[in-house]
Amino acid sequence: IFFFQAEDGIRDVERSRGLGDVYKRQSQVGNLLFTSGSIPMKDGKPLALGKVGKEVTLEQAQECAKQCIINALGSAKSVIGDLDQILKIVKLTVYVNAAPGFVNSPGVANGASDFLVQIFGDNGKHARAAVGVAELPLNVPVELDLIIQLKDKQQGFITLTIFLYPVSYTHMTLPTKL
Repeated sequence: IFFFQAEDGIRDVERSRGLGDVYKRQSQVGNLLFTSGSIPMKDGKPLALGKVGKEVTLEQAQECAKQCIINALGSAKSVIGDLDQILKIVKLTVYVNAAPGFVNSPGVANGASDFLVQIFGDNGKHARAAVGVAELPLNVPVELDLIIQLKDKQQGFITLTIFLYPVSYTHMTLPTKL
């Protein structure tokens, strides 16, 4: 398990080793960055424990969702170096440790969604799923993950590869506007 901390913003990620390194905190494919689940840890401990709708209020769960975003962005920053490399938040998935009968998982997810729009403006608007679940790690009320579109390092250019049968090819980069 990895814990992330932030006080007045997104800081570099601090790593606490859990059961082993059987997965990555983030995975990049092309200009998409996928984060693993982030939980609401701050200063090495959960912001809240328990089920939303029982031990945890909607407002507390929304704050937990916001902390999860801070932690997920901290994880992203550890890979991309600078949050200015983020072009758009593509998808947010929020898991809510819901008490029986609690049906407002989208309300919990609003804590994360609103914060992303506050940070990134229109580029923070995203597709979303908010799912109530029976349990979450450490009994935290919220866990989430992100799909982030990164800026293309050669934005404004396209790369062409032309194959000529049987063995030759040409590879060139051209500006998108001539």
